[in-house]
Parts: sequence; structure tokens; C-alpha cells
Amino acid sequence: MDGLRWLLLFFGLLVIAGVYVYSRREKTTPKDEAEKPRVRREPSLDGSEPEPDVAEIDASVEVPTVSEEEPSEPPADDVPRKIVTLRLIGHEKKAFKGDELILSMRGIGLRHGKFGIFHRYDGNDESRTIFSAASLVEPGSFDLANIKDQQIPGISLFLVIPGPIDSVEAFDLMMQAARALAQTLDGELLDESGSTLSIQRERYLREEIIQFQHSKLVV
Repeated sequence: MDGLRWLLLFFGLLVIAGVYVYSRREKTTPKDEAEKPRVRREPSLDGSEPEPDVAEIDASVEVPTVSEEEPSEPPADDVPRKIVTLRLIGHEKKAFKGDELILSMRGIGLRHGKFGIFHRYDGNDESRTIFSAASLVEPGSFDLANIKDQQIPGISLFLVIPGPIDSVEAFDLMMQAARALAQTLDGELLDESGSTLSIQRERYLREEIIQFQHSKLVV
């Protein structure tokens, strides 16, 4: 009888101990969970509430941050430019007939375009202008609707370098066009200052362009 009592007492103590341990575990579980590191939700780009990330279920997984937009390519520095200008006037300062001048410019491949003046393009791409031709009458544009009634004292041919093609090649193309127009229209070529364009002056302008190109290559 005494042995049975001691056995029942022993099992009772085991039950009490088990209840005590279980209750302690239940109390500490919320605290342990609270001590787990919380995953910070990164803000969305539009300011809306972000969707829960899978990493919030498992704090051991790192949440990727919102990727920043790729920076745009920085704008290019201001490119030094040079303008080379020629003038074509009528022989003995005689004005050109408007329609004859336009037909001559079109005949050598110049096309009427931006700013109401004529341009020589690199192929058919009108954004790639090699050189241009403007009237010496302000504002420089050509009124094609009334061109037959106009007397134009001359034109200015000019190129801006660097351009879409090699600068020396662009100058040579402009000189070829200027000579062709001078021959067709019985005109006279002048430099930017209004002096007669001699062979020496033409060579000097070409050399200036070569030196300008070389200066741009110096690091």
C-alpha cells in the first residue's frame, strides 16, 4: 500500500513539473518572437504602401532595397566651334535674279530648309548640315513665293565646324559649290571681310581649319 502511494505521488510530481515547464514556455514565446529583428519595408517610388516581402516571414533573408534609377548620361561639355564664311556677289556688284540664283543653288545639290535658307546635307539626313547659304539681304532667308520679283545682291556661304563630316572635307565641298555658283552666275568670291578670295587666302583658311582640328585632339 505504501509503495502504491509513493508511486502515485511520484507521477503527480511529474505532472506538476510538466505543467510548470509548459506554462513557462508559453509565456516566453511572445517575448522571443518580439525580440526577432523586424524587417524594414523600403518605401516604394510612388509613395504607396509596399506589398509585404517574403523576407518578412523569415528575418534571416535580407530584403533588397529599392533600386535607384540609372543616372542619365551627363551632358557633353560645350564643344568649341569655328565658323568659316565666304561671300558670293555679282560681278561689278550686279545683283542676282532671284529665280536664277535659286535654280543654280538647287542645281548643285543645295536644298531649301531650316531658317528659310539653303543647305548642303550629308545624304538625305536634314539634321546633318555640312554647310549653308543665306541671302545677304536681312534676315537672310529666301522668300520662294516671290523669288521671281527679287534682286539679291549676294549670298553668304558658311559652315560650322566640327560638323557631321571631316572639317577639311566640308570646307572643300563648300569651295567647290562656291566656285560652281560663281561660274554659273558670273559672280565674284569674297572672304568674310569682303576682300577678294585669292588662292593664298583660300589656303590660309584651309590651314586654319586643320590647326583647329589638331587643337581639339590635344589632351
